Amino acid sequence: MIEIELDGQKVSVPEGSMVMHAADAAGKTIPHFCYHRKLSIAANCRMCLVDIEKAPKPMPACATPVTQGMIVRTQTDKAVKAQQSVMEFLLINHPLDCPICDQGGECQLQDLAVGYGKGASRYQEEKRVVFHKNVGPLISMEEMSRCIHCTRCVRFGQEIAGVMELGMIHRGEHSEITTMTGGTVDSELSGNMIDICPVGALTSKPFRYSARTWELSRRKSVSPHDSTGANLIVQVKNGQVLRVVPLENEDVNECWIADRDRFSYEALNSDQRLTQPQIKQGGQWQTVDWTTALNYVADGLKRVKAEHGVAGIGALGSAHRTVEELHLLAKLVRGFGSESIDTRTRHADFANMAPVGQAQWLGTTIASLSTLEAAFVVGSFLRKDHPLFAQRIRQAARKGAAVFSLNAVQDDWAMPLAGTLTAAPSAWAQSLANVAGYIASAKGVAAPAAALVDAGAEAVAQALLSGERKAVLLGNAAAQHPQAGALLALAQWIGAHTGASVGYLSADANTVGAQLVKALPGAGGLNAGQMLSQPMKALLLLDVEPALDAADAAAAKAAMAGAGLVVAFTSFKDAAVDNADVLLPIAPFTETGGAFVNAEGRVQAFHGVTKPLGDARPAWKVLRVLGNLLGLDGFNQETVEEVRAEALGDVATLAQRLNNTASAAIAVPAAGTGLERVADVPIYAADALVRRAPSLQRTADARAPMAGVPAALWAQLGLAEGAKVKLSQGGASAVLAARLDATLAANAVRVPAGHADTASLGAMFGAIAVEKA
Repeated sequence: MIEIELDGQKVSVPEGSMVMHAADAAGKTIPHFCYHRKLSIAANCRMCLVDIEKAPKPMPACATPVTQGMIVRTQTDKAVKAQQSVMEFLLINHPLDCPICDQGGECQLQDLAVGYGKGASRYQEEKRVVFHKNVGPLISMEEMSRCIHCTRCVRFGQEIAGVMELGMIHRGEHSEITTMTGGTVDSELSGNMIDICPVGALTSKPFRYSARTWELSRRKSVSPHDSTGANLIVQVKNGQVLRVVPLENEDVNECWIADRDRFSYEALNSDQRLTQPQIKQGGQWQTVDWTTALNYVADGLKRVKAEHGVAGIGALGSAHRTVEELHLLAKLVRGFGSESIDTRTRHADFANMAPVGQAQWLGTTIASLSTLEAAFVVGSFLRKDHPLFAQRIRQAARKGAAVFSLNAVQDDWAMPLAGTLTAAPSAWAQSLANVAGYIASAKGVAAPAAALVDAGAEAVAQALLSGERKAVLLGNAAAQHPQAGALLALAQWIGAHTGASVGYLSADANTVGAQLVKALPGAGGLNAGQMLSQPMKALLLLDVEPALDAADAAAAKAAMAGAGLVVAFTSFKDAAVDNADVLLPIAPFTETGGAFVNAEGRVQAFHGVTKPLGDARPAWKVLRVLGNLLGLDGFNQETVEEVRAEALGDVATLAQRLNNTASAAIAVPAAGTGLERVADVPIYAADALVRRAPSLQRTADARAPMAGVPAALWAQLGLAEGAKVKLSQGGASAVLAARLDATLAANAVRVPAGHADTASLGAMFGAIAVEKA
């Protein structure tokens, strides 16, 4: 540690720190623009000039290393005059349009100009003009004349998002920030550039000119999308959500959020919001009151039970819903006599589950992902499935961590990879067995399964055998895989013999919570795959859209067409439930209280930030009343906290209920020989909210899905750019545009799921036929 004197105060900081770091440690504020504690040092703005004893001129605090005994003064005339001079230069070309600027009220330049700016400008010449750029539907670059060239946005793209989409061209007063190719900014983390821009150069295009910042009330919430559980500040005006920004939490999302966390709020204000209960009569939807709708549902369930018993009654819940809602859904179904309750609508191996009341989880803390020395990521479309986890692993890779991927296709994760294992989905277990084989040889123990010679697997084994901080991370595709249990068993063997943590990245905001509250089938109950492949006599759908959320969309559509009573608890009247009999309007996450349990097992509770729209009601209240109408015990809760306490029990014991022990024996099924489908779920097709957010649906990631075709098959079919292919699975087929993907395994075809264009196809992992259309 090095000790310096800062404004008369002794401060100790690690060797290699800058004066700015010492000021942070001492709680002193030095004015700055370009410095950001999460980004590299650029020393562009010079606003942080300070007076250092024995230095001939003021020095930038962000770029001056500390030395033993250094004496720094931040408030002397020399320092303040230097800062005032810098501010004068910064304002020479700045358009003084604060009254119409979206950044007004939360602008660093505005704030510091009050303290360091002059009352009048000496500059008489013409101000420069920088033409606006169109960089996509999320970020507005309409007023780039405001830019002060701090390059925070450039450094964020390069260092945090991993994609340098913005850069600075020209020199001097002709300098400007732009996309180097004139294209769009397409990173899934791009909205963070808006937050870190210290002026109004980059603003939110969906929010633009909607409100002034001081008109907005700010309320804490938690993201309902992926399993990070990003902390949010939801900003509200007149009962309407107008903006979402990150709430800093170093252990969870640091100071970043993904674009879907930031912009999916648009769906909350959609014309498609369901605001009143509806019952289908004679093929037409009739609006009714809550009493009529709930009595209709209760009477229908009683009638089905009387006529057919409880075997054909079940419920499917979305793991994007709160623990309270899923707990009451499971309790209602079980109280009625059925054990058919599930949230794993995209899974194929339903035997792969933790013991009752326990949950499969990340296996380590989220924060630890940033400090890994080796990571083996199995079956994940990491960047789009988990943008903030990818960001943490990217930081580890930048520090030298060896990151390996096993998948049927190798996407660009915007980070250096130490190696990739590419195999069709049916061969993933063999690839893990190969890694285990090399580990067994090095450790002198028996291998768990027959292994093949594979240089890539050997590199993975060597990386996992060295170092201290390492993890085997199973992604969404590994959890949804038909051999998910075998993959977990092999991963656990690898972890046990290398000291690596093993866990699931977890797909949804409440995947872990759904397991903890037992929203899974009990003895004799049907799982999600069974309920979505056969017509049910009565089916309750909590925020589930079967054709888009099922592992086998074609089977789900057929099952729904033959189903009896279908009750959809949904926030949207255009929900993809063509065969529903009743639509019950439930509040989205901003209009109800509740809790999510994220991938690391952290319980995060939140309150509703606005009143429910129209006659919509929190789903936990709807389920509670329905339980009472059905005459069930235990549905008398008055508050959401009461439901949570019942659902989760003693939160202090939660860590003991996290369990990744494999339930399956280690086995390596024979790999398939024909063409196999590998399916990702596009980032903006993953849940009901992002599907209905207009700005997200105009991004590059929301373009119509294409069929990824491996090089050999591309040549065999004689395809050219712009060609279309016909994809067939069983009796289902679809025609999609094709694209050559040289990273695909030779016998794999990539066809996205969760999208209307592919909702006529079969299983996400299964045999598929491809022919030129």
